[in-house]
Amino acid sequence: MQSKNHFLLVDFLKTFAAFTIILHHLSSYGQIAEDARLLQPGVMTFLFEYGRYAVQIFLVMGGYLAAQSLSKTSNLKTPQDVLKTIINRYLRLFAPYIVALLLTIACAWVARFWVQDEFVGQSETLGQLLAHLFFLQGILGLDAISAGVWYVAIDWQLYAILALMLGMFPGFRSVIWILMVLCVTSLLYFNRLGEYENYFIYFIGAYGLGALAQLCKNYPDPLVNRFARIMFALIGVAIVIASFQQFWLRNILAYLVAIALIFFGDWAYKDQARDHKPIEPHKLFNAILWSSRRSYCAFLLHFSFILLANSLYIGWGMSRLHDGALALALMMMALVGSWMAANYLYRWVEVPSRKLKID
Repeated sequence: MQSKNHFLLVDFLKTFAAFTIILHHLSSYGQIAEDARLLQPGVMTFLFEYGRYAVQIFLVMGGYLAAQSLSKTSNLKTPQDVLKTIINRYLRLFAPYIVALLLTIACAWVARFWVQDEFVGQSETLGQLLAHLFFLQGILGLDAISAGVWYVAIDWQLYAILALMLGMFPGFRSVIWILMVLCVTSLLYFNRLGEYENYFIYFIGAYGLGALAQLCKNYPDPLVNRFARIMFALIGVAIVIASFQQFWLRNILAYLVAIALIFFGDWAYKDQARDHKPIEPHKLFNAILWSSRRSYCAFLLHFSFILLANSLYIGWGMSRLHDGALALALMMMALVGSWMAANYLYRWVEVPSRKLKID
């Protein structure tokens, strides 16, 4: 039986968001995306236009899980403790990230022999790679080596900001006040201006909603829970009022995901027992858990398979046929390949690298 610490909605959202983002990128890049659109124009257009909204799920989930982790630790008492926590988060992200970057560079080198497309990019430079290693590529205005790596940089920024706030204001009420202000200003102002998209302030609206969702229910102090609920409700009121002026689907989606986590985020797999008798989880739950654990690695690796699929499609002359079914089949192969490779990256790199931490 699965551990009681596995939560169905959390694992499902991680899996769903990763699949959706991969499909969004498959519908966005290269000749296979163009030709697959000939066969399924509605589906491909939908994925291209709306698949990117899965980022909001990632952000809310990121805030929810970060608040869960940081609120349970007592190691944020000094500036040194906060710095150690932030560095450990960097080390947790780093190992699979750098392996995926190197694989993407190799696949892009192969793709440049056949694929003449802007998404492949120019040959990577040492400075560009170094900027990626320190999550600075967006801030420095450099081209991304892989699709989606910007999110890893932003996730680390947001985690660091939340750790800093909890270190400075351990009483939580001040943190909740600050989160409320940051959420409202981000959702209603900064998130609508492209010049801020490489900085935490652009994304902290959704991330902060996830953090507040965690504090609304799961923090042991009921006074903190009540205060977090009030602030969460006020953010909802602000979103509704602002929607009368201009409707932003991503704000509504982020708020709905956060609400779902408040009500169902602690639904553990063990709750699937009938008549209070323990049973083995359904195979579907096992599949969700398997995918959830590997979702970060799949997210990191999928662009390499998009490059390879387009290289194969063009290099073997299949693109001259403009066969939508063949292009769609290659897309599905890239999707499956991403998750198969993610399994090995997870087992061989991500899990062993968890020992890399400062004690």
